Amino acid sequence: MTHCLIAILLLSLAGSLLADSAAIDPGDQHTGIRNDTTGDAVSPSDQTVAAGSATYAPIQGQETEIPLANAVAAAAGLAEPLDLLGTKVLPGTSQRLSWSATELFEGVPVSTPVLVVNGSMPGPTLCLTAAVHGDELNGIEIVRRVMYGLTPTKVSGAVIGVPIVNVQGFRRGSRYLPDRRDLNRYFPGNPHGSAAARIAHSFFTNVIAKCDALVDVHTGSFERTNLPQIRADLRNPDAVTLTAGFGSMVILHSTPTAGTLRYAATQAGIPSVTLEAGGPSQLELNEVKVGVKGIQTLINTLGMVKKIRLWGDPEPVYYRSSWVRANNGGILLADVSLGSTVRKGDLLGTITDPMSNARSELRSPYSGRIIGMARNQVVMPGFAAFHVGIQTDEPPIDVADDGTLSKESGDSDDYIDGMSE
Repeated sequence: MTHCLIAILLLSLAGSLLADSAAIDPGDQHTGIRNDTTGDAVSPSDQTVAAGSATYAPIQGQETEIPLANAVAAAAGLAEPLDLLGTKVLPGTSQRLSWSATELFEGVPVSTPVLVVNGSMPGPTLCLTAAVHGDELNGIEIVRRVMYGLTPTKVSGAVIGVPIVNVQGFRRGSRYLPDRRDLNRYFPGNPHGSAAARIAHSFFTNVIAKCDALVDVHTGSFERTNLPQIRADLRNPDAVTLTAGFGSMVILHSTPTAGTLRYAATQAGIPSVTLEAGGPSQLELNEVKVGVKGIQTLINTLGMVKKIRLWGDPEPVYYRSSWVRANNGGILLADVSLGSTVRKGDLLGTITDPMSNARSELRSPYSGRIIGMARNQVVMPGFAAFHVGIQTDEPPIDVADDGTLSKESGDSDDYIDGMSE
């Protein structure tokens, strides 16, 4: 029954995806990332931080002709011990391991908990990561609830959960590492590079390389919040399998930028998606519940746990999106909420100059849905305030002759603002 549901979901989603195109995600394009060096200079913004390495190769053992949707059914024989971080986790058991990537400036080692559930039956290994940005708290609770809700004797395959990847940032309540580098711009890392590149290399080599699929959990950043949504490169069939498994959750086509964990994992042959839910620096229980339900549904639809979860009506797939930016500085007050449906020209919010009392309006240039937005705050000109998922009847043809995604007039490189991933 589970596999039939997967097939139906995939057929309905893939029908439109296999039109020979993949659409643009205006917030996910070129970021001007440069090669990492061993220097200690601190980049002033996300626009100039470096990827850990430009070299990506499929990880040995990841090259398989078995689609992810069929991984459990195709698994043969008995479950095997999972060799991770120098420990063999036996089938039908769970363990809490420790990954230590680096030292604090004082020379004290920093350890990060790694939760492992190795099922009694064979199947794929699914990785769940959160708090790659240290101030993104919702993902920590999402991963914790999912991992401690699994019964090893009822699982096919294995689930690895890392609730806090960036433990140094988490301890400081910061998105960044102590040297203000964004860890999620340095994967898969460099063992001889900066501190961020070394941490990324250690984590990627010792944990991510053991996975068959990855869900990387994030929130909005810089006082922005996201409607629970799945971001994936919908040109990748296994990524489509992952998105179809989440149940009734918004899906946004999003090509990951170099240096992100999702990009590096995909390049290494590990299908990956990003789960965005809520905003930074606070625990939002509604968003946590949606995220937990989505991942549990994914585990079920992959056949790793034999249980069917029912959702409501399917949410739409958005092949394009765009941020609406402030043209003036002042106090931003929203007139819409997350999930609101808007028409072209609808009022999204107002910005009022606190000194002159001059007021300007932000109106939607598209018909669609608010899938991300800034919290009410003081903003500067150019601040990205509202993220609109754009309604389209079919995926637009945005693939250039060289296979890259084209950009439309007016679309901006919002990804470099660090608003996600």
